[in-house]
Amino acid sequence: MSHPVPIRFQPVDVEALGAAPGRIALVVDEGGKLGPAGRRLDRLMKGALARFLASEVFAALKSGEGADLGWPAGLQAEAVQVVRLDRKADAAEARKAGGTIGKALSKVGTLVLAGGIRHADELSFGLALRAYDFTPHKTDEAKAPGPVTLMVTDPEKVAAEAAPLAALAEGVFFTRDLVNEPANVLTTYDFAGRLAAMHELGLEVEILEEEELTRLGMGALLGVGQGSESPSKVVVMQWRGGEAGAAPLALIGKGVVFDTGGISIKPAAGMEEMTMDMGGAGTVAGVMRTLALRKARANVVGIVGLVENMPSGRAQRPGDVVRSMKGDTIEVINTDAEGRLVLADVMWYAQERFKPCGMIDLATLTGAIVIALGHENTGVFSNNDAFCEQFLKAARAEGEGAWRMPMGEAYDAKLKSRIADMMNVGGRDGGSITAAQFLQRFVKSETPWIHLDIAGTALLKADTALAPKGATGWGVMALNRLIRDRHEP
Repeated sequence: MSHPVPIRFQPVDVEALGAAPGRIALVVDEGGKLGPAGRRLDRLMKGALARFLASEVFAALKSGEGADLGWPAGLQAEAVQVVRLDRKADAAEARKAGGTIGKALSKVGTLVLAGGIRHADELSFGLALRAYDFTPHKTDEAKAPGPVTLMVTDPEKVAAEAAPLAALAEGVFFTRDLVNEPANVLTTYDFAGRLAAMHELGLEVEILEEEELTRLGMGALLGVGQGSESPSKVVVMQWRGGEAGAAPLALIGKGVVFDTGGISIKPAAGMEEMTMDMGGAGTVAGVMRTLALRKARANVVGIVGLVENMPSGRAQRPGDVVRSMKGDTIEVINTDAEGRLVLADVMWYAQERFKPCGMIDLATLTGAIVIALGHENTGVFSNNDAFCEQFLKAARAEGEGAWRMPMGEAYDAKLKSRIADMMNVGGRDGGSITAAQFLQRFVKSETPWIHLDIAGTALLKADTALAPKGATGWGVMALNRLIRDRHEP
């Protein structure tokens, strides 16, 4: 698994600048005011740094952005990166500044001169997130970045503040690795094995196999995976860090390790990206890893349904009728609307067994949500205004885009079936909403519930400030923040 680049926190040492190899990153405010390290750097560079800070190029930089001065005279460093961070910058801007540094780490080593800036812990977090790279399948990949040293005024204080963020970065990386893995590697066996290994962190992990799922009556989930050689599984992860006996928060993840669409097969173009259709389960796994690493004082259960949706002689057909664990029957109109079938059974199981104080499901569920919101925001659906607002507040605080979508009984009519209790699709119009309405049928009236459709945010084709193109790990930070704010004393 990928791990965040180690960052050493040290006091500012101006004498080390001249001999520092690799890259030097200098963080300065909007006025370009230099501290002792910056002044020493400028002297070594014979005034080139001060001239840059007085230039229009520096003035045009926004807070969190940077520019390189390549092969500076008087230094052994290959480049000096100047990163602007305004005096009143918030944590999000500090993360962005860290991301600017993390995007260009040297293979030799990087020295970051941060001095007494505010939010130095957040800067280190942003640096770690942006330095992520998924390389296990590249045979000639260059070496990982060299050591990173963050020089600050009070290294012990910053290191203590950065510790829980390091656990969060580990969770994000775990999610990104899972989402980035190809389906011939991340089978249902392999996925379950990676989750089972987290018992070493203190999580209680159970793997429910097909025989047990049949006994429980999970006909909706089992129908999705019956065409695959990989057996369907449900993995239950429990973290008991809160008050003994207190009802847990339940996190539910769709884990379709590859989605061909089944008999309702998808177009060939772009199907290779369906390795990410387990993104909801990946996010749940990353959150559970974070909670265990930081020893969260909360009770949380994460449950993921792991299946593969393949066409074969055994595959589910359009027109089939399956019976869910709840007991409702579902007419399968489109086998490519499989995620909601998986979630229906896992959500019902979570409520029956754990009677949670709240439930959040995550799924790369519909293309319709991408049409509605693009790749900037996850679609948020809920039956509880207060619970939903708590999540949206957490997502805003972490800079993870989320937008609440409408629900209503009028959409239910589109799910009416002639031969069963419901159909699994309701047509193209309002597709993400009818999917949420379908899921709500498997939510008990007393359970506060949020559905997160992450189809547009789990995997991107372009870089962001805190991630290279590919898996983003969306939701790990927001859910960790929600748990910290809502469930921890």
